[in-house]
Amino acid sequence: MRCCRGAGGPASRRPTFPNSLRPPRRYAGLDGFTISECAAKVGADYGKIDILVHSLANGPEVTKPLLETSRRGYLAASSASAYSFVSCLQRFGPIMNPGGCTLSLTYIASELVVPGYGGGMSSAKAQLESDTKVLAYEAGRKWDIRVNTISAGPLKSRAASAISAKGKERSFIEVGIDYCRENACLPRRELTAENVGMSALYLLSPMSDAVTGICHYVDNGQHPVGMHRVGSIDIYKDDYVFDEGGIAPLGEAPSAKF
Repeated sequence: MRCCRGAGGPASRRPTFPNSLRPPRRYAGLDGFTISECAAKVGADYGKIDILVHSLANGPEVTKPLLETSRRGYLAASSASAYSFVSCLQRFGPIMNPGGCTLSLTYIASELVVPGYGGGMSSAKAQLESDTKVLAYEAGRKWDIRVNTISAGPLKSRAASAISAKGKERSFIEVGIDYCRENACLPRRELTAENVGMSALYLLSPMSDAVTGICHYVDNGQHPVGMHRVGSIDIYKDDYVFDEGGIAPLGEAPSAKF
């Protein structure tokens, strides 16, 4: 989602967007879908707002390893998944009440290697988390707005279910759910959308009035675990042996028991 302004009369000052979004694409016959137009419409309809939730990400080459990701795919992931939050806050910040709060959604692939989460998406999530800290400072000083992000564990959402290489028996997210169930600190608890929603409610409410600039994990305690019992990963099953005895290149026996 890109928005810019040109020079000249009123027509040229209207937000513009890439030709790839023009007819016959999904935006044919529509207007008012740029971030700046959306913010202006919200301001006109509601005046000031208190909460802004950014739940947007896209990586057109997400199933490709980073080594095979094109520049176009990498930048597209960054633009849609990270810069879009910056752009939203730029335009919605001025119509937010002091004491308001914003929230985005990230993923642990920003800081740890998650095979299968490619196309530059891990880099985009790292950008989003870094921007969260900077924006917390800048938006806090400028508008008295809090900025946080949630790093949720694997949930079988529609978007997550689409991340899967062709020919795999199980999708990326199904492998992730099994892995979290086997290795997280709270393996007997099923991670649900309600878990994430309740944490979001806390971060968007006065209960967290002094909390800003943080990455809040909602993953049943998967993120702090260093040495895992590996039993579910099969994304790279052609290159490595994964079993309860450990991990080893094909042709070699795992050397340690977990």
